Amino acid sequence: MTTTQPPVFEGVDAPHAASGLRGVIGRRRAARRPDETGDRGIVSDHDRKNRGVKVGMGGVHFVLFVGLVIAGLGPLLWLAKSAVTPTQDTLRQPLALWPNGIDWANLPQAWNDVHIDQFFWNTIVIAAGSWFFQLLVATTAGYALSVLRPRYAPILNGAILATLFIPAVVLLVPLYLTIVNPPLLGDVSLLNNYLAVWLPAAANAFNILLVKRFFDALPREVFEAAKTDGAGPFRLFWSIVLPMSKPILGVVSVFAIIAAWKDFLWPMLVLPDPAVQPLSVRLPAVQQSIELDVFLAALAISTLIPVVLFLVFQGVFLRSAGLGGAVKG
Repeated sequence: MTTTQPPVFEGVDAPHAASGLRGVIGRRRAARRPDETGDRGIVSDHDRKNRGVKVGMGGVHFVLFVGLVIAGLGPLLWLAKSAVTPTQDTLRQPLALWPNGIDWANLPQAWNDVHIDQFFWNTIVIAAGSWFFQLLVATTAGYALSVLRPRYAPILNGAILATLFIPAVVLLVPLYLTIVNPPLLGDVSLLNNYLAVWLPAAANAFNILLVKRFFDALPREVFEAAKTDGAGPFRLFWSIVLPMSKPILGVVSVFAIIAAWKDFLWPMLVLPDPAVQPLSVRLPAVQQSIELDVFLAALAISTLIPVVLFLVFQGVFLRSAGLGGAVKG
């Protein structure tokens, strides 16, 4: 009985020769099967070169793109069209493009009759105040829980986390009673006061935990060095932590402004005076007293303003959308 001995190369150790032989075999296999060495998807690189596959995939991509555009921009485009369309045309032929002409008078009438400028200013004030108080509470609370770390920090952190499991509807009545008769202020009521919107919005547990999570990832060596140089808690917060936290500040700012802009129920309850109501509350209230075409024109104007603001400041929003790159090294 004979046994097959592995090939022996003169002047080369057997282990090195075997490893070299395996490497050569592996490269030859990879050369014969290039599709198996790279990333593969549903369609291989070889099939992508086929003309029929190219045309088919291009058609699918085009259909998906058109569908997404229609689903995303369709309602906005229809609203823009209906804003300058007479009421009868909108009711009879809602998808037709101005069968009896364009009525440009709807836009100035909506601006003057509905007083969009006044309610838009109220919306800006509410959004700005909510943004300021949410940012103030989120950063200070996150700083206390993450950087200062008092002994009761785990208990407080758990209590804040537990509030996320309480439905907002459950808190509606006690929160309203607190606004009507706030503690420590006697008989003073916060109804028709913007503080009634700003202060409840500031107590946002999600923002606090989000900022705390970001602060936890900041390098502790920087904090220790600042303390060694004599920086106190306030100086550490203002000069060290906040400059390193621009990404999370941008994210919280976007969340706060969007939430304040679209909020309806709470401003309607605590701001019963029409003179201080935002657009989200006032526009549904005037729907029954104006024509449909004027109402749609008012909706179009109120929708166009935040879109224009986003386009102007889109660089700030997009830079704030990611949390990466805040800390290096």
